[in-house]
Amino acid sequence: MGLIKEPKNVDFTVQSEPWTEEELKDFRKLMHELKAKNAKRKVLSSPQKKKIGA
Repeated sequence: MGLIKEPKNVDFTVQSEPWTEEELKDFRKLMHELKAKNAKRKVLSSPQKKKIGA
């Protein structure tokens, strides 16, 4: 596979803008909710290990 050259007059480098405080607050709230939801799912669906006879 070779290198892909950037076409003339096209710049693929992107500089992202910093998040506002409101955006950060919303993102943190969303992440907190997702982590709580995933933690519940993990506890409910964790398989029970069974010992196979000796």
